[in-house]
Amino acid sequence: MKYDFTHFKEELAKIEISLSDEQLEAFEKYYDMLIEKNKVMNLTAITEFDEVVEKHFLDSLFLSHSIDLSAEISIIDVGTGAGFPGIPLKIAFPNLNITLLDSLNKRVGFLNEVIEALDLKGIKAVHGRAEDFARDKEYRAAYDMCVSRAVANLSTLSEYCLPFVKMGGCFVSYKSGECEAEVADAKSAIYLLGGKLKKIDQFSYSDNSRSFVIIDKVMNTSNKYPRKAGLPSKKPL
Repeated sequence: MKYDFTHFKEELAKIEISLSDEQLEAFEKYYDMLIEKNKVMNLTAITEFDEVVEKHFLDSLFLSHSIDLSAEISIIDVGTGAGFPGIPLKIAFPNLNITLLDSLNKRVGFLNEVIEALDLKGIKAVHGRAEDFARDKEYRAAYDMCVSRAVANLSTLSEYCLPFVKMGGCFVSYKSGECEAEVADAKSAIYLLGGKLKKIDQFSYSDNSRSFVIIDKVMNTSNKYPRKAGLPSKKPL
């Protein structure tokens, strides 16, 4: 291998993830493709290998600290960007069935190149806005879990994400360490959308801290939601 994965493996061992050489090679190829494509389109501000490992790969996989990912579950990654957390989750947990959703067609093109180059099965990338896809009966209430690392307030993200989740499933929002006030502000929106806050799981690694806000889907989301494109972010519930 071209790169030193020692730190990656050590951090993953703390959450009981062990990767094969083939899986590490997949991460290596993903990194190379990300850096190459980043020269012609904006995918990531972070390009050094160790930083990508820390802030993208590890950060994506630490979800397994909070959620059991060993079952065959379906996940939609809303606003996936360059494929985080969906592609790292798929490499590490081949049993997951993953849909990557992004509103920029060029990014979706890159994601499809990665999926093909890594020969990943049970994962697809789709182009569109969450507000539109969440109204499509193929996608609405179709997933065991929705995940998002997207940067938006939790009320807005909940309106984008909870409609995708089946009753009994959950939405997990990746947030920075301190997010209690934001979660408190989103409580009424979460309730309106059929969700219930389960817990905020805070997790520190190296010099980083991450909060996973886990919201259970306890009621069907009203057909009023999500509102039409743009409104969830302009006028959060």
